[in-house]
Amino acid sequence: MAAAVAERAELAKLCTSRDWSKAIRVIDSLLSQSSSIQDICNRAFCYSQLELHKHVVKDCDRALQLDPALLQAYILKGRAFSALGRKEDAFLVWEQGYEHALRQCADLKQLLELGELLTIAKTDKSNGDDNQAKESASSKLVSEASPHINVTSAVHSKVNGNGNFVASNGIGDKARGSKKFDSQMNGNHDINDKLHSESCNDLSDTYSKLPMICSKSSDLTETPPTPPKLSTKSDIRHEIGEESKRSKKFSVARLSKTKSISVDFRLSRGIAEVNEGKYAHAISMFDKILKEDPNYPEALIGRGTAYAFQRELDAAIADFTKAMESNPSACEAWKRRGQARAAMGEFVEAIEDLSKALEFEPNSADILHERGIANFKFKEFYTAVEDLTACVKLDKDNASAYTYLGLALSSIGEYKKAEEAHLKAIQLDPKFLEAWLQLTQFYQDTANPTKALECLQKALQIDGRFAKAYHLRGLLLHGMGEHSKAIKDLSTGLSIESANIECLYLRASCYHALGEYGHAVKDYDAVLDLELDSMEKFVLQCLAFYQKEVALYTASRINSEFCWFDIDGDIDSLFKEYWCKRLHPKNVCEKVFRQPPLRESLKKGKVRKQDFPVTKQKAALLQAADSIGRKIQYDCPGFLPNRRQHRMAGLAVIEVAQKVSKAWRSFQAEWKYSNNKSTLKFGKRGRRRERVNLPSQNRGGAGCSTSSSSETSTSYGITEANSSARSMMSWHEVYSIAVKWRQISEPCDPVVWINKLSEEFNAGFGSHTPLILGQAKVVRYFPNFERTLEVAKAIMKERSFVYNKVDNLIDLSRDGKLQDIMQAKSCTDLYRVVGEDFWLSTWCDSTAFEGRHLEGTRITLVKMGENKYDFAIRTPCTPSRWDEFDAEMAKAWEAICNAYCGENYGSNEFTVLENVRDAILRMTYYWYNFMPLSRGSAAVGFVVMLGLFLAANMEFIGNIPQGLQVDWEAILNSDPDSFVNLMKTWLYPCLKSTTSWKDHPDVQSTLATTGSVVAALSTYND
Repeated sequence: MAAAVAERAELAKLCTSRDWSKAIRVIDSLLSQSSSIQDICNRAFCYSQLELHKHVVKDCDRALQLDPALLQAYILKGRAFSALGRKEDAFLVWEQGYEHALRQCADLKQLLELGELLTIAKTDKSNGDDNQAKESASSKLVSEASPHINVTSAVHSKVNGNGNFVASNGIGDKARGSKKFDSQMNGNHDINDKLHSESCNDLSDTYSKLPMICSKSSDLTETPPTPPKLSTKSDIRHEIGEESKRSKKFSVARLSKTKSISVDFRLSRGIAEVNEGKYAHAISMFDKILKEDPNYPEALIGRGTAYAFQRELDAAIADFTKAMESNPSACEAWKRRGQARAAMGEFVEAIEDLSKALEFEPNSADILHERGIANFKFKEFYTAVEDLTACVKLDKDNASAYTYLGLALSSIGEYKKAEEAHLKAIQLDPKFLEAWLQLTQFYQDTANPTKALECLQKALQIDGRFAKAYHLRGLLLHGMGEHSKAIKDLSTGLSIESANIECLYLRASCYHALGEYGHAVKDYDAVLDLELDSMEKFVLQCLAFYQKEVALYTASRINSEFCWFDIDGDIDSLFKEYWCKRLHPKNVCEKVFRQPPLRESLKKGKVRKQDFPVTKQKAALLQAADSIGRKIQYDCPGFLPNRRQHRMAGLAVIEVAQKVSKAWRSFQAEWKYSNNKSTLKFGKRGRRRERVNLPSQNRGGAGCSTSSSSETSTSYGITEANSSARSMMSWHEVYSIAVKWRQISEPCDPVVWINKLSEEFNAGFGSHTPLILGQAKVVRYFPNFERTLEVAKAIMKERSFVYNKVDNLIDLSRDGKLQDIMQAKSCTDLYRVVGEDFWLSTWCDSTAFEGRHLEGTRITLVKMGENKYDFAIRTPCTPSRWDEFDAEMAKAWEAICNAYCGENYGSNEFTVLENVRDAILRMTYYWYNFMPLSRGSAAVGFVVMLGLFLAANMEFIGNIPQGLQVDWEAILNSDPDSFVNLMKTWLYPCLKSTTSWKDHPDVQSTLATTGSVVAALSTYND
């Protein structure tokens, strides 16, 4: 009690001498002991004397939350709004206070004062005479101003001010949010472009840059699988205007000429310099104050703020830390250090500082906003949602908070709520560019390209030179297969930001896909020449090296027959390993020959899109391919419709059907030749092949094997034309047709056969498909989470063990673990029971070898941090597993051939072909569990399935049901018959008996060269 009395006596002295900064510190100390409404109002009054009006508003809001009838708070808050130029808001606040006063027993003096303020405000509104109202209010307030504060009862002093600085413990509010440093509690929001974070990479992705010191409208990113980088100077939406001009006005006449008043004046001037971007001058002013008093907290915070804007973050943190040592209850210092630490990527420490700041101001929307952003950047998405939800409840107009809330909600799979949050941000500020871009990213991630393009159009209407919008639209168009259109947007973006590595790399890949190899190589070289400042850019440079080599390889094949395009046979295995794993190419450069220069490859001419004459035959083929190819589209979040991939799939389906049909004709002729024996053992004579071994034409070429006979290319296309009628395709040759089309359609995807990866194949290289990554729910695959979890639990119950990360058994049969496992509903539940990282394998029942079980897919659970897990499926491809699946696929292919090439050959009777249909689905089942490609297995599997149906005169005329992913249906079923039965329900009703496909032009002869294939994939009527 005695200490509190002494503090209040000190407070009275400080207010009498008008040392308002120190008075605020004393009130901070009192409030840390007990939250007195009167002390909150007293601090608001002190802030008003320093012309820190937005902190006045903040404290008044806090007081009114505790007592909605507190007239002092209405008076002070209205004056603060008036000083900020927000006359309408001031009028509404005073009107609300006056109505409260009339409904209850109130202080008569305060009631009269509110009445006078309202009269002045009404006169001001009716006459539109701001100066008259300001002068009359000023004269009244000056005449009634008291030189002291009643520290035990109501604050009756009246203060007027025209400034614009608000910051706890002396930092200006414009340094918080109105302009450049932080977020304001009320009114318009502004974007901080001075600081943007170099945060850790996201899923997929995205990932990504976020604001280091974040305003209400902050730099945001994208995400996931390859989210755009969003942090540019164009984020500033409001220039310093009238508020800045008013901030230079100080009511010095009211202050006595004491040393403390001089310090306060210089402090205010320093803050004004920070707000105006004059950081060096502001630092020199704070230096002078700190020379007199090295521990002056407000000056330390001000100088730290200026340092932060100059990106001298270590110096900023040092100043904030020293301010805390001088005044441990300086909330602003805790908050600012938290922001600076977040800017340096020290998210744990940043969150700790911001949490400490919240202890002083538990209902601060501003600090909740900052901590929510820090949690989001630290990928603590659930905590971020809690903070940002609390923030928007306190500050309903915070567009940045709504945008980050949308990002966090999207990360945890709450897509409907995420969309609502993004739309709310735009409703609050229709010109908030980052909100439009984040909504674009949301629609792109959820596979709604129409809405995504609409959002980008809105953004570009606001700012036609917004480089990030052009990059994001280029990325979206690329994902939709519109490479030519993407190049236009990316080029526009590069005209604005010439060193944008994301735009350069993406444009290079578009040129590459379109066969414009000169432009592609030039852009790849530009990417390689850029200086690096982040790991994400380093990865792009590595990819640019590999992609350039692949472009040069493709260029060397551009005028050759497409059958000579053979990445798996020609490209060195070490190169492919490093390409797939995105490793530094130094080792590749030392051990692998480089590709010949482009000029050598194109001496015979260059294929361009305009060099592709669309004949009637080609037009008919492309039209048929487009119609068929659209059938591969998944109707699931995350899967954009891709025009180029659809055409690729359609052409591949037709070519598979044509070549398999020819092979079946040969096989059927042999079946007749064997006098219709009751059983025809597949391959006794049919396995005899007359192959033409085609040595690599890329002699001495880079990235390519030049001596090993095992790396020669085997072309079934040439074989077919030169072999006897008894030649027969293998299952591998059937699928290789589709693989080659997948490789050429999107050359920046490393699609290769895993058994061609040399040492990595022997080490068990395989795919990794996460459903949950950290706390993020992967948009494409999380819909399969519950089923995958149930499959994992069932296997654990049946086997009573799993494997740890070093492949040792973990026994689950004791201590009731199996019962606990069966009750698990989440990764956390499952991990708690097992106690460490683990994996288990699904299995596939063999059709070819009775009683054999093949190792299917591995389900893995790895802890990444507190409440963060990597829950994924992984497909190992060891040599022994490869051999088992190779044999199974051979038997499955044999079953298809025997089913179709016997007595029922050529039949169009749907019921007669049931065994053929079932056999095709069984091979598809084994393919999906095999997963023999580095990527692209899902698309290739469905393409071949449709091609085989077509070869058997059955065309798929439906669509894949919404929400269904065919590959996952196979992966999560241990029994091929279960998969077949599931697929029958929707697939068979959509199969139509037809032979019209036989009228399609022959793909191999119509699109004979690699150049013609590239042109066909790149040419559209529009």
